[in-house]
Amino acid sequence: MSIDHPVTEAARPAIEATGATIVDPSDAGALDVPIVWEDEIVAFVRIGSLADALGNLVSRIEEELGGSLPDLDRTGKQVAVRLLDERGAFLLRRSIEDIADMMGVSRITIYNYLNAIRT
Repeated sequence: MSIDHPVTEAARPAIEATGATIVDPSDAGALDVPIVWEDEIVAFVRIGSLADALGNLVSRIEEELGGSLPDLDRTGKQVAVRLLDERGAFLLRRSIEDIADMMGVSRITIYNYLNAIRT
């Protein structure tokens, strides 16, 4: 059994995009989720820390948009807020304040962007 299996390689981008990691079966813990292929466990997925979830989402958005949040123009920041909203970032406690700080804008600006998106 190895984590260098075709199914783990195919799933790796999606797994890592969520902040999770692929773990060798010999290193798996009780909370890790098995990846089974043809009745064989080929690897496990270790779910990322919820504490890191917002940072992981922001990093993915920055990669997609080609710049850091504070360097984006107004339209870019609006797109970033829409993408973060679609991916559930604002369900996390204090996320509006944290994202406003990361973008270099006020909480009110984030609320305005969200109101424009959601109406």
